[in-house]
Amino acid sequence: PGLPGTPGQFPGGAPGGGHAPTAPPPQFVPQMTSTTFAIDPGGIRRCLFRNTYIWLNNGEQFWFFPVFVGRNSIAGFRWNGFFWSYFGIDLNRISSFTCF
Repeated sequence: PGLPGTPGQFPGGAPGGGHAPTAPPPQFVPQMTSTTFAIDPGGIRRCLFRNTYIWLNNGEQFWFFPVFVGRNSIAGFRWNGFFWSYFGIDLNRISSFTCF
């Protein structure tokens, strides 16, 4: 890892150069779309660098700003109600998503 504040590294940004949004996400919870058995990386890739609402299999839901989509996981920034923090999760833990 680079020094603090080095672009593309913690805490100034995400690995790979993605940076957190400079504004909070929308202040509404979107309507959940139908759930699927598996989230396709190609489907969620269209949400890169866009505000995305995610529903997990365990019932958690949150705003997310993806900056990386892999074969089995995504990474980006999760809104905790006050600020964005770097976060990654396996695609098989996601039940649904929608992006704006």
